[in-house]
Amino acid sequence: MDSTTGAQDPATEVTRPPVLGGHPVHERLTSELPSLVERVLVELVTRIPDYDRLPREELTGDIARVVERALRSFTTFLRSGTAPGRAELAFLRESAARRAEEGIPAEVVLTAYHVGVQVVWDSLAPDVRPGDIGAVMAVNSLALRYLGLVTPAVAAGYVDERQAIAEDERSAQHTVLSALLSGEGVDAAVAQSGTPLPPCYLVLALGVGPHRDEAVEGVDAVVAGRRKLRRLRARLDRRGPVLSALTPEGGTALLPRRVGPGVLPERTWAEVDELVGELGRAAGAVVTAGVVAAEPSDVPEAAVTAREVLDVALRFGRSPGAYRLDDLLLEYQMSRPSRALGRLATLLSSLEENDELLRTLEVFLRAGGRRQAASELHVHPNTVDYRLRRVRELTGLNPAEPGDAALVRAALVARAARRT
Repeated sequence: MDSTTGAQDPATEVTRPPVLGGHPVHERLTSELPSLVERVLVELVTRIPDYDRLPREELTGDIARVVERALRSFTTFLRSGTAPGRAELAFLRESAARRAEEGIPAEVVLTAYHVGVQVVWDSLAPDVRPGDIGAVMAVNSLALRYLGLVTPAVAAGYVDERQAIAEDERSAQHTVLSALLSGEGVDAAVAQSGTPLPPCYLVLALGVGPHRDEAVEGVDAVVAGRRKLRRLRARLDRRGPVLSALTPEGGTALLPRRVGPGVLPERTWAEVDELVGELGRAAGAVVTAGVVAAEPSDVPEAAVTAREVLDVALRFGRSPGAYRLDDLLLEYQMSRPSRALGRLATLLSSLEENDELLRTLEVFLRAGGRRQAASELHVHPNTVDYRLRRVRELTGLNPAEPGDAALVRAALVARAARRT
């Protein structure tokens, strides 16, 4: 110790117990331990609402024991500079795991240790003398070192428990999803998960296109795909308790609804289409979905239909978004094997080598008129008229006549179905 100032020599501050106000700090903390525990508990409840919501018996029991153990450990560290041993760190890890199990946020758990150190310092500060600057620095240094030793252990215990809980939840959810999709063992899976089934699920069959990074030379396509999948899952999970089985290429998701399929509000479908758009933006890729609303018992059949609707939407080049069977009735029916399918497709065989006429025909029927078609094709309306006359001459069908228009539309769909 410096003979003129009374300050501790910085070179020896980590080996000699710090002294404040003429008393070794560790002795004072030991004598005041019960009151310090009470003060820490008061500060935790006052400063951190999550602790104020805990049962009183937990605060005065488990939490108080943890606070006391941590204060004793800190006191020992101040006395000897010896780092907390395995037993001490294991105790703190287990405590953090219990807080994780109770749903206390990680930042709250870590903040509690800083609150404890602050209470200790506040209890010492009034007795600090002008000559104690070296001891003050030593206490601060040891406090920071102590926090640096215990907070990683606390964080690790918390994270390990949260991961275990998440894995259990995912396992239970996967069991429920598998049971719903197969239609077998649903009651047992639901009992295991502890979550009752909703009146209805929106069954989504998702098709996810590649992210641009997956095609970049030198970039690991597997890693890029997994990153895309992680973003997709994170965005989907923000919608609530969703059951899903996804890969980078797509998969199945079940979105619960509070009312049965027959009474779903019409806005539901716009919301699903919006969700699919959000998924695409989050994934950075094209996302298309087939959607079917079904009661839990009908999920197996609904999942098959949703997948078929998705396949039809992709095969017929529909834009990204969500599609119901009603959106693709003609395409869906034309994609089913039948004797009429081939006959319908041959109605336009005379146009097979004329892409210009076929394109004009498709746009005219979709756009709903010659002027609209001309605008989309960037030609004069008279050009559209000329091309439609050529279609009539080559096929014998007049696309401007309602009866023939319906037949031509079916023929175009059948042609696309056979081509895919």
